[in-house]
Amino acid sequence: MAASDPKPDMRIPQGCATTVLMERVIVMGCPGAGKSTAAKRLAGLTDIPVVHLDAYYWQPGWKRPETNEWEATLTALIQQPRWIMDGNYGGTLPLRLAAADTLIHLDYSTALCLRRAVKRAILGRGHDRHGELPAGCPERLDWAFFRFVANYRRHQRITDLQRIEGFDGKVYRFISPKDLERFLANFEKRV
Repeated sequence: MAASDPKPDMRIPQGCATTVLMERVIVMGCPGAGKSTAAKRLAGLTDIPVVHLDAYYWQPGWKRPETNEWEATLTALIQQPRWIMDGNYGGTLPLRLAAADTLIHLDYSTALCLRRAVKRAILGRGHDRHGELPAGCPERLDWAFFRFVANYRRHQRITDLQRIEGFDGKVYRFISPKDLERFLANFEKRV
């Protein structure tokens, strides 16, 4: 199996049972996939607090933290007993996977993610995404970011799939928003 091909058991079959015990959940995928939205929805069903990594990483004015400062922040976050953590930050994925029991992978098409990222930037331009980003980081048109989204499946996705290959927890991979919606609807019926 090629590194870019996920394990066969990672995809949730249609109509599957979703009775799952989860305490520490990672929601990952290409920017624009809807990680924050999915995390908030799952939090509403489970009463597990959401941790938007962007809110902890970015500093006002879109400034990056020092590496040691970010690592200390992330270490403190993953030590919490329960969380739904959304965001990418691929370099920190091994650390987060070691603490997680569940991974939700939004493995959507480039076209969908890029369309959503551009729409979010245009409609929210100049406004803060309260809770998802710190104050002082307004939504903006960022061409380098759009290039990253456009190239995510070719570059970052392969690395992410390799990193999650050895994860011992539950992995739920969704290739379309309809798959995720079905999962969440089934989950909601069981809670």
